[in-house]
Amino acid sequence: MPKSRIRKKADFTPPPERTAQSINLRGSGPRRLVAPLMLALFLIGLAWIVVFYVTSGDFPISALDNWNIVVGFGFIAAGFVVSTQWK
Repeated sequence: MPKSRIRKKADFTPPPERTAQSINLRGSGPRRLVAPLMLALFLIGLAWIVVFYVTSGDFPISALDNWNIVVGFGFIAAGFVVSTQWK
C-alpha cells in the first residue's frame, strides 16, 4: 500500500493584540435620558404602591381604590419598556 504524503503545517502565529476601546456611558442624543427615565418610572411606581399601602388606600387617589396597585405596576412596566431602548 502506498504511503500518503505528509503535509507540512505552518508554525503557529498568535492573533494580533486587541486595543482597548473606550465606552461612552453618558450616551449621546435622546438615548442619554433613557436610564434616568427608566429609574424614575421604577421609583414612581414603587412609591405609588408603598403610599397606597401605608395610607390604607386613602392616597394617592382614593377613588381608584385597589386600582392604585395597577397604576403603580403600570409605572413599573413602563420602566421596563423604556429599558429596552437602553444601549
